[in-house]
Amino acid sequence: MTQLTPAQLENEIKQQQTRMGSRDEEDRRDAVLLLGLIARPESSRAAAVALSDRSAIVRATATRAVLSLPPEKAAALLIPLLRDRSEFVRQEAAYALGNTKSRTSVQALITVLEKDRSAGARGAAAVALGEIADESATLPLIEAFVQPRQASGLVNRIRRRKVEENEFVRRSAVRSLGQISSRAAVPALIDILSRQDASDDVRREAARALGMIGDPAAIPALRGVLTARDPYLARAAYEALRRLVTV
Repeated sequence: MTQLTPAQLENEIKQQQTRMGSRDEEDRRDAVLLLGLIARPESSRAAAVALSDRSAIVRATATRAVLSLPPEKAAALLIPLLRDRSEFVRQEAAYALGNTKSRTSVQALITVLEKDRSAGARGAAAVALGEIADESATLPLIEAFVQPRQASGLVNRIRRRKVEENEFVRRSAVRSLGQISSRAAVPALIDILSRQDASDDVRREAARALGMIGDPAAIPALRGVLTARDPYLARAAYEALRRLVTV
């Protein structure tokens, strides 16, 4: 948005606040969006009212519009939305909390990761925990991607469906462990990298995460997939090894 004078800024915010009182959902959403685009603390404070709007799409839009507030203040406003009745709002609130990088939101995000029924919300929580990069999230993230060993019959089919449904959650958790860079995650990442029954996408993320963490203990496992059938996995392992040794 173009630079506004103080008077123009005040007038623009007042106009959008008036529109936020509209009966029309799209009008309210557009007003909140514009307040977010102004990207000033004053506009974010005005947009915060919309976090309790009756419309889920307006509440979801407001999660981004408040991000020009100081991180701790934005986080305090967003954390309650992790319990919103709309899974889309919970998802967007989690992503927004990742943008704040506020450690005050870590425990609430861990709760979403562990307990929310929506894979989208759990995946967003995993992404946010990686953005915040607090080491206390390491174990919950590991538990989010640990895949059960092969079983037979009906049990195996049920487990396979669950893994497929949660693929985004698992990829996000693995990627976030790389961002946190805790060596406590290395054994679990080596395990998932080495497993033929894990998806290629998750194994690629594990290779990248091990490269980011930089623990030499991962070298044998990374070398072990340099000849993998998946060329993208092999390349990810090669790039990870470049961080650790001369291949």
